[in-house]
Amino acid sequence: MSEGGGRNTIGILGGGQLGRMLALAAHDLGLHTRCFDESADAVAGHVTQLHIDSFDHPARLDAFLDGLTAVTYEFENVPVALAQRISERIPCFPPPAALDAAQDRVTEKTLFRSLGIPTAGFAPVDTLAQLKAAVAAQGLPAVLKTRRLGYDGKGQYVLRDESDTAKAWGALGATDSSAPGGVGAEGAAPARAANLILEQFVPFTRELSIIAVRSEAGEVRTWPLIENTHSQGILRTSIAPAPNAPAAITEQATGAVRAVMNHLNYVGVLAIEFFQLGDTLVANEMAPRVHNSGHWTIDGSITSQFENHIRAVAGLPLGDCSMRDAAPSASSAMLNIIGRMPPRERLLAAARGRAKLHDYGKEPRPGRKLAHISVNAPSLRDLNIAIGELRAILG
Repeated sequence: MSEGGGRNTIGILGGGQLGRMLALAAHDLGLHTRCFDESADAVAGHVTQLHIDSFDHPARLDAFLDGLTAVTYEFENVPVALAQRISERIPCFPPPAALDAAQDRVTEKTLFRSLGIPTAGFAPVDTLAQLKAAVAAQGLPAVLKTRRLGYDGKGQYVLRDESDTAKAWGALGATDSSAPGGVGAEGAAPARAANLILEQFVPFTRELSIIAVRSEAGEVRTWPLIENTHSQGILRTSIAPAPNAPAAITEQATGAVRAVMNHLNYVGVLAIEFFQLGDTLVANEMAPRVHNSGHWTIDGSITSQFENHIRAVAGLPLGDCSMRDAAPSASSAMLNIIGRMPPRERLLAAARGRAKLHDYGKEPRPGRKLAHISVNAPSLRDLNIAIGELRAILG
């Protein structure tokens, strides 16, 4: 511990925009950070020290770990064995068990169900025969997904009728190259396990997320429930508080995130994404890190998700997660800027100058998250007007 209390030099595994925003939050608290990434172009390097090496060589982390008082991560695909190794030397938060649960969709959904959190029906799939059996048992439509590494809509295939079964298997499954069309023969053992999951399609009303933070002492604080809009598998807009959310829905979400955090003895920020079906929530997935749908908290909350994550990891008191504007109808929104950067002048002039731009310093390319823009408003009506203006600029 430092003389003033808390851990004062924090390592961050990953150097993308989340690592960048974590480093900026730590700086405002008077803490030091150091990021580890495999790319010399990692944008966190613009604002903090960047250690460049491979995650495949854990021994090379020694120089990175030297002098650190705690370690966290900005993405959930950090090797679990690496996080466990680090945790044997210095505090590593969130705990490796959270990484282990979040990296595999089957493990994740099994955890949810064990805690009484509803999920869509699911079945692990390693062969074409298993896929056909799962389709027969669960029915269609359904979604075939990779169990690991899928994000922003990648690694997914929607099955709407039986003819899609072979197509989905050819797109994502372990294939037998000798079979016509590259699709393995029915019942044949593939060269490797496909490591997929078939999930029942959820005819949801909307997508929601809850973000919470937990301290080492077990204190949990949550931000308002968030409504999310996706396009082409990528988050486009988040609104907080989620409009017209019944109290029962908010209670389900906060109860779920508390249950997961307490079960894992979690430290830091955790996000859970849900599908809403009427008055019921179905958990989709969790992210053991700061989350894209929580970017609005930088400008819309008294304490952002980034600051509270750093506070938790550093052993400091948690901050207030309330809306910055105390008006009962105050609302906040975040819009991702993807692929190309609109004229900065138009963005900053939008919503009568109330829009806040957060540029990640990335080179433009299709599908890439380059920045986000957030806006606060005294009412949902005013917020929707601002969102419409910003969407027109974003295109």
